[in-house]
Amino acid sequence: MTPDETRIDSPCIRNCCLNDENICLGCFRSIDEITGWSQANASLRKQFLDNAGKRAFAHEQKYAAYETIVKLP
Repeated sequence: MTPDETRIDSPCIRNCCLNDENICLGCFRSIDEITGWSQANASLRKQFLDNAGKRAFAHEQKYAAYETIVKLP
């Protein structure tokens, strides 16, 4: 396996905004995951991405319910 095949790029979308729990609402990583990204190995980066995916899903579920109640366009 080449280094490019094991490389995991940052999920940062340059839309950083931390919520009250220090979770970025752009990529859904915690502040510790963001600051630790450059030093993390591939296994830890995969864990960060898994965590972020779970947070993104929970965020979507929470606000999808809100949009239904408020009936946003």
